[in-house]
Amino acid sequence: MPRRNILLAAFAVIAGLIASVFARIMAPAAAAAAAAENPKVVYHLCDLDKISFVLGNIQNHYDGMGGADRVTIALVVHGPALRAFHADHASADVTQCIRGFARNGLELSACGNTMRAQNVTLKDLLPGFINAERGGVVRIAELQAQGYAYLRP
Repeated sequence: MPRRNILLAAFAVIAGLIASVFARIMAPAAAAAAAAENPKVVYHLCDLDKISFVLGNIQNHYDGMGGADRVTIALVVHGPALRAFHADHASADVTQCIRGFARNGLELSACGNTMRAQNVTLKDLLPGFINAERGGVVRIAELQAQGYAYLRP
């Protein structure tokens, strides 16, 4: 084997070792940087009979993560479920829960299509909602594109 080939092989081995060591050093730093960013989750709610269940899941999510400052949560509501958030029909429990979640930074999105179908505006909903004008499912897709995990309990 000529010397030139031996030198090239030696350089290749050394470069591989350096790359391996560099990757081992940088992997924990990359993992720590990813962990430093709060996880993001979007809850999808359209079933009227799942209101309490989903709100309970959101509270459990905050509790399980150690508080609202450790996770970013959005709730997108459309279809029949939106009726539970009409200010004049909402139960005291739902009203209190939404009030607390809004203080914790929960993004509350109401489907614009459903709002039109139910003939309501943001003023008719519990405080804190924003209008997902292009639709609830579009808002969910937008949030997923921003790195939100999708949950539909």
